[in-house]
Amino acid sequence: MPGFDDMRRRMVEQYKREGYVKRREMADAMLNVPRELFMDQAYVEYAYYDQPFPIPGDGRQTISAPYMYPIFYEALGVRQGDRLLEIGTGSGYGAALARELVGSKGKVVTVEINEVTFEFAKANLTRAGYSDVIAVLGDGSLGFPEEAPYDKICLTATAPDIPPPLLEQLSAPGRLIAPVGQPSSLFGQDLRLLTREKDGKMKTMTIMQVVYVPLLGKHGWRER
Repeated sequence: MPGFDDMRRRMVEQYKREGYVKRREMADAMLNVPRELFMDQAYVEYAYYDQPFPIPGDGRQTISAPYMYPIFYEALGVRQGDRLLEIGTGSGYGAALARELVGSKGKVVTVEINEVTFEFAKANLTRAGYSDVIAVLGDGSLGFPEEAPYDKICLTATAPDIPPPLLEQLSAPGRLIAPVGQPSSLFGQDLRLLTREKDGKMKTMTIMQVVYVPLLGKHGWRER
C-alpha cells in the first residue's frame, strides 16, 4: 500500500486532471497539508479517499471529501495576503489549506460552534504546524467582527440565507462562498458565490449542488 505522501501526490494530480485544482498555489497547498493529521484515528487510513468521514462532535460533523476544498477556494480565488474567515472549522483541514494559500502576509480566522469539534480541530492545527490560525469557539453565523473586514469568507455549513453579519464583515472588493438551502433537501443545497465589487455592488451565482450539515446559531437553522 502506498504511503500518505504518495497518496497525496496522486490525489492532487487527479484533481488537476479533473479540473478541481486549477492554480499551482492550490496544488502546492494540498501537497503541503498532510490530510491524515486531520482525520479521526478510526478513519486515518482513508485520508485520501474521495468521500467525507466522521469527526468528533455531535454526530453530524465530518471532514469533507478532499475535492470540495479546491472547489471552494478556487472559486474564492484565495491568494497571498488575503484575510480569510472560515465558518465551521470542522477538522481544521480547510483552515490549514487556507493558511498555505494566504501565506505569511495573510490571516486565517476560523469559527466553530461545537466545543468537542473545536478542540479536535485546534489540536490538529497545532500538531500540523498551523498554530497561527486564529481559532474561535462561538456562533459562526455572527462571524468574527474583531478581525473584520475579510477579503474572503467561506461558510462550510448550509444556511437559510447568507447571514447578514457575514455580509457586513466582507470587504469591497471581496468574495463569499456558502451552501444555502434546507439541510434535509433531497436535491442538496445551492453552493453560492457572492462577489462584492469595489463600488459595493454585489452579484451572486450558483456553482453547483452540494450536501452540508446545517448551520447552527442566531442566523442558522436553529440555535445551539
